[in-house]
Amino acid sequence: MVTPQLPQTQTSYSSMAKQNCRSKISSIFSDGFLFAGASIVALLVVWALWSFMSASPNADPSFLPTSAGQKSALETPANPVSTVFDLRYDPPDPNFYDDPDLSYTMEKPIKNWDEKRRQWLKLHPSFIPGAEERILMVSGSQSTPCKNPIGDHLLLRFFKNKVDYCRIHGYDIFYNNILLQPKMWSFWAKMPAIKAAMVAHPETEWIWWVDSDAAFTDMDFKLPLDRYKAHNFVVHGWEKLIYEQQSWTSINAGVFLIRNCQWSMDLMEAWAKMGPQSPEYDKWGEILRTTFKDKIFQESDDQSGLAYLLLKEKEKWGNKIYVEGEYYFEGYWVEIVGTLDNITDKYLGIEKGEARLRRRHGERVSESYAKVWEEHLKDAGYGRYSWRRPFITHFTGCQPCSGDHNQMYSGETCFDAMQKALNFADNQVLRKYGYMHKDLLDSSTVFPVPFDFPA
Repeated sequence: MVTPQLPQTQTSYSSMAKQNCRSKISSIFSDGFLFAGASIVALLVVWALWSFMSASPNADPSFLPTSAGQKSALETPANPVSTVFDLRYDPPDPNFYDDPDLSYTMEKPIKNWDEKRRQWLKLHPSFIPGAEERILMVSGSQSTPCKNPIGDHLLLRFFKNKVDYCRIHGYDIFYNNILLQPKMWSFWAKMPAIKAAMVAHPETEWIWWVDSDAAFTDMDFKLPLDRYKAHNFVVHGWEKLIYEQQSWTSINAGVFLIRNCQWSMDLMEAWAKMGPQSPEYDKWGEILRTTFKDKIFQESDDQSGLAYLLLKEKEKWGNKIYVEGEYYFEGYWVEIVGTLDNITDKYLGIEKGEARLRRRHGERVSESYAKVWEEHLKDAGYGRYSWRRPFITHFTGCQPCSGDHNQMYSGETCFDAMQKALNFADNQVLRKYGYMHKDLLDSSTVFPVPFDFPA
């Protein structure tokens, strides 16, 4: 993937690397703890079964998939996302899958995709409730072993991190490690995977691409989907850098949210024309290099291509693309990792004064505790200089698989930073299982969490 240094960062990591990176969590264990016996809580889960379970396959669905901005039949308050899907029901009625001309590849466009999705949902009514907020995460890496000796281990840790986040919030995940279309290599390989995921999951409204070297470092935070109702694409960036400074690093295409609709199919078709499978690939390299004066390499890449569409074809694409800069939709690791100890201390301090947050609970009900956290994070801010957990920490430039990291950093610096961020996130997961890492630079050792921790 493209690995620029993001423009908001002025931090020199050399000074940060000299600091003692040991986690301050260890300080709270200097006097030891007495462990109390665990109490068993019996949870009664009441499933509200929808009337759709007995609905006719041909009944009109309440959800009609459309591109953002078009009128949807579902404009009622948020419906609970149903997990009671009829996985054994696929009626014989013909649908788009029965069309021999349907192609999963980028070379052959799909038309009338909104209507195709709408018809599929009509035939599969158990997937209709909650469809407007349904998310499928997509990520991937190479099919061959990593060149970097520790690369495969790191990719496994990053993958585990994504699985943890999806499990906590009830999202599906598709991890692809095959080059689906050999001509679309490197950072362009994500596009065939995303299109294939759209076709394979007509029940899903959003496809969420997350690079293999990006880690969720706030397991509680959820995407503010209401903010994106009028948009079809969400990417992290800064509009001023796009339209005023015309910088290729004005956005980062390593993490984005794309609506499963015809508009998105058309966008990817236009976007992919700049890729290596196109006969105009070299031409686009020259165009992008000329357009963005700070672009230092000639090659046409996906990030510059998307920035070009925003800049030059705003009326066609830009008005449906949300450039998110208010929180760490993805954040540059150099400016984040050095803050994790302070963030840990802040959160532990809140827990000491809030008994509700110290209460042990099942992982399945984690989102209810996230609401309690928000009561105490109103003044934390978002993004750089805040003490809120960063949502996604992106290790741009570290190249964990190849080891060909940006020469601004050493391999050791990248490795320690990745280990620290992944263990920071892992502590939020392990806590529900009764354990935590005492030291964020020690991935192997955990301790049993005492009752009423950290009070």
